[in-house]
Amino acid sequence: MRIAIVDDIASERDNLRAGLDAQIARLSLDAVIFDFDSGADFLNAAEAERFDLVFLDIYMGNENGVNTAAALRRFDTDCLLVFTTISTDHALEGFRVRAFHYLVKPYTAADLADLFDEIVKRFPALERYIEVGSTSGAIRLLLREILYAEHYQHQIHIYRTDGQETVIRQTFREFSASLTDGRFFPCSRGIIVNLEHAEDFDGTDFILKNGKRIPVSRDLAKSARLAFGDFLFGRRDIS
Repeated sequence: MRIAIVDDIASERDNLRAGLDAQIARLSLDAVIFDFDSGADFLNAAEAERFDLVFLDIYMGNENGVNTAAALRRFDTDCLLVFTTISTDHALEGFRVRAFHYLVKPYTAADLADLFDEIVKRFPALERYIEVGSTSGAIRLLLREILYAEHYQHQIHIYRTDGQETVIRQTFREFSASLTDGRFFPCSRGIIVNLEHAEDFDGTDFILKNGKRIPVSRDLAKSARLAFGDFLFGRRDIS
């Protein structure tokens, strides 16, 4: 996730960056933040490589953030736009450039938390990760990289999309609790699958896109079918 902060005051950029860092860590988002002290510099960067989210100050010296947003919308209609401002006087103009939110200064950590909770609900496919301790040290795994995981011999074996296997020593309950994302379904007491890599569910097994079959306990078969249907429906809504 690429995030831009656009504000001509360095202290304001620093304060917002600190707040964003806290929310990114809280939600385990894979994100990089870029700072810009002018709308012109931001637009040049956005044309070269798009941003997913921008925090744009409205009052910046000789520049107007609404005008910067209008220029952005000429070549990027998808970037999530949040105005940071001391006033909502420009609400109508914000509507015209499809602003997602107004963050009124001075904002609080709770304001940022509420905002990011809404962002995650709106875009559940945002890159998220877990950090696990393997025999080779701490590893950060993007959730989309996990095919499935199983627990045996007092270890969790995590099978990844790159064909590699990560082994950690953790209880299955602890590991499952770290996967709060709706894309994961516990198939039994010792197996959890990432539904975004499932091609089908035949009533007894999840069939992954690579052909691997993941068995589901008989008492969880109905829940598995419902969970898979809900996931597919939600994915269609996102796309």
